[in-house]
Amino acid sequence: MISFDADTHRFNLRAAAVVLHEGAVLLHRIEGDPFWSVPGGRVEPGETAAAAVVRELQEELAETVHCERMLWVVENFFNHRGREHHEIGLYFLAELSPGSRLLAGPGPFMGSEGELALTFEWFDCARLGKLDIRPSFLARALASPALPFEHVVHHERETA
Repeated sequence: MISFDADTHRFNLRAAAVVLHEGAVLLHRIEGDPFWSVPGGRVEPGETAAAAVVRELQEELAETVHCERMLWVVENFFNHRGREHHEIGLYFLAELSPGSRLLAGPGPFMGSEGELALTFEWFDCARLGKLDIRPSFLARALASPALPFEHVVHHERETA
């Protein structure tokens, strides 16, 4: 995975899936974290960001997704569990396979990332402003029906 420590910061190259269905977005929460985020993970050396999205959803949820197009390139600066992070996030509009079990209801759906439990649920895009979602720009960005490509520089306050 492309992640390393540089002075006081941890750098990550992350790829993420924005999965939409009937006005809702699929979010997940890692066990122990108080906030929600779009699913994804770190890119491996030699791997494309789109391939990382497909791999992460397969590993975490045993689901197949197809990346349609890139939505956002995000320079994300945040503190997580006392550690400063500088993350480059590549966010893709992604689609689940037509027969996916996730399309049958709101969830929760359980997954895993190594030893950590993941909870996946659908959330109404129009109501994300009331949810603790990280990075927080997602609440605004997902409220736009057009979802235009955007370069985002985001500074988050203490996250957990």
